[in-house]
This record gives sequence, structure tokens and C-alpha cells, in this order.
Amino acid sequence: MAKSVFDAPQFKTEEGAFAYVEAKLWSNGPVCPKCGNCEAARIRKMQGETTRLGLYKCNECRKPFTVRMGTIFESSHLALHLWLQVIHLICASKKGISTRQIQRMLQCSMKTAWFLTQRIREAMRDSGLDMFGGEGDVVMADETWIGNKPGVERARGGFRHKMKVVALLDKRTGRTRSIHAGEMVANEVANIVRANVDRESILVTDEARHYWKVGKESADHRRVFHGIGNYAKDGFSTNQIEGYFSIFKRGMRGIYQHCAEQHLHRYLAEFDFRYSNRSALGVEDAERAEIALRGVIGKRLTYKSANGLQAVCA
Repeated sequence: MAKSVFDAPQFKTEEGAFAYVEAKLWSNGPVCPKCGNCEAARIRKMQGETTRLGLYKCNECRKPFTVRMGTIFESSHLALHLWLQVIHLICASKKGISTRQIQRMLQCSMKTAWFLTQRIREAMRDSGLDMFGGEGDVVMADETWIGNKPGVERARGGFRHKMKVVALLDKRTGRTRSIHAGEMVANEVANIVRANVDRESILVTDEARHYWKVGKESADHRRVFHGIGNYAKDGFSTNQIEGYFSIFKRGMRGIYQHCAEQHLHRYLAEFDFRYSNRSALGVEDAERAEIALRGVIGKRLTYKSANGLQAVCA
């Protein structure tokens, strides 16, 4: 009988989970999250029957610590092997997994399941420091509208009541980066493109007017006129980024269904992460989960910050 992926030690026991996370986050040995000390001679593992699992003590700052400290796992009462199970499930589910499903699996409260998934999405967030494209590289840009903004009257035939998203796709690397836009106007869209796309790139968009201004600043701007039935021109199209939006919308409508505007950026990070580390790029489920795990350091999120404020850095 074939073994399940969850038969691996890190998913079954706390000892296995701590050993796995320490190996992935501390590949060169333990690192004190308080003072940054990484000298093996100045760090000792605490032993004893009553000692917490995975506890170390730094001889520099005299503080005890575990691999959970300074990460999204800090101050969580949930067992580490259950954290790893949920990370794997989110990374392996193409369109995501609902909070209600996680609640049923872990037999925890909805509040715990919701906060757990928000912290994992925070770990998936791209730093956003590197630019997409480069000389001769193609970067696609497209926009979509999702959900409803509370308190905003529905606009007949318009999108004023919906949340706006601008997405970029680097054709060379296959990566996406999605940004929650306040308004879908030329100046805001231009600022998003300028902040994320190298000006030497070839910008490919549809015929939407809000790309015209920033398109003139790029090395080349290729437009595909969908309104007249044109979906590819001279080898350029926006089909790939529209495929990404198709996955995103199916996940938001079918799995998550309700998303408050202040949390949208984390859901975008989740879909960006999976698409940028998809099987077509040679990244399978286990490796994708490892990449997500490496993002947990320095991204501690409190319940208060998850409900509207910015995440705090550990």
C-alpha cells in the first residue's frame, strides 16, 4: 500500500517536526533570534525531563529560545507538526483550502484556523524588492475586479463597488506579482508598473487606457485589442496572465468566497506564491512547502495586526 505524504516524521510527531524545521531554517546550526549569535560553542541545547522540546540557550545574551521564536510559529499553542500539515495542504491546493476545512481537520476554533492561515499567507508574501523583466524581456500586465467593497453602492454596468487588482507576469521567469489597487486609474496603475517593472522591458497589455501613459515609458508597449476579437498580435498576447486570473477568481469565488479588503493583499500573496512556484516551473508540492517554510523567519503576525494593521517584524 502506497504511503501518504503525511506519513513523513515531520507531519506525525513533534520531535520529527522540530528536527525538520531546525534542519531547514538552521542549516548551519542554531541561531539565536534575540542577539543573532550563531557560534555553536556559544549555544547549548537544554536537556532534562521537564525541558521544553527543542529548547536552546544562548551564552551570549543568556536567553533561551527554540526554532519557533522569531517566526510565524511564535506564541502559537498549535503543535508544530500540525502547522507543517497545514502549510503543505495550502501549498498543494491549486485554488487554496478553506478555513472551515482546516477547522474541521484540526478540530480547533474558527478563530484559530483563520489566524493560522493568515500567518502562513504572510510567510508566502514576496518582498517585492526585485524588478520584473529587463532588457528585451516580456512583462504582461492586466487588471481584474473581485468581491464587493462594503458601504459602496453597486454601480450599474460598472466596477466602483468592487476591489481592484493589478497583476504582473514576468514571461522569462514565470513569476507573478499582484497588487491591490485603490483605484483603477492611469496614475495609480502607472505607479504600480514603475515600481515593479524594469523600463527596458517589453510591456504587453490589452487595450485598457490606463496602460497607455506608462507604456510610453517602457522600451516597447504591445497592445492586444480584445474588443475587436484580437487575442494575439505579432506573437504577443495576455493569455498567460489571464490564465492566472482564472485560477485566482475560481479560488476566491469557490473556496474563500468572502474576503475583506484589508486582507486581500495576503490572499493575493498566496495565489502569487503557488503560481510562481508551480509544477510547470519544476516545483512540486513538497518543494513548494519547503520554500514557504523558509519564508516564516522574521514575519511574526499578531491577531491585532492581522485584523487590519501591518504585520510586525520579529
